Amino acid sequence: MTDITDIARSFIAALPHSHALGMQLESIGAGQVTISMPYDPALVGDPETGVIHGGAVSALMDTACGAAVMSHPQAGFSTATLDLRIDYMRPATPGQTIRTRAECHHVTRSVAFVRAVATDDDESRPVAMASGAFTVERKG
Repeated sequence: MTDITDIARSFIAALPHSHALGMQLESIGAGQVTISMPYDPALVGDPETGVIHGGAVSALMDTACGAAVMSHPQAGFSTATLDLRIDYMRPATPGQTIRTRAECHHVTRSVAFVRAVATDDDESRPVAMASGAFTVERKG
């Protein structure tokens, strides 16, 4: 039997945008995931400030949330985003890696609920916070 964390790892590795954005899986466990995205000038949304585009941050957060669902012992082998609300708290500091920690905190028969925080080197001041709902698809 395949370990649920292996399924989540495969999910992340198979996503072309994860490779394009340089996402790296840092940790994964039962419903908890940390994924990082290194600073890349190609992802800058404001050339004057060097701040990473919010779309890259949202892709990182969505990927981490989906992987958290897939790694949850009560979830399933597949998921899709139903709803994801992201509140941007401040711009990420140019030159710094952005890291998202996501936690799947509740699973029903068909929906999983997730919360996530994105930070740069200053972990006391979030770059963004998210909460979302994801599908739960089980085998058989």
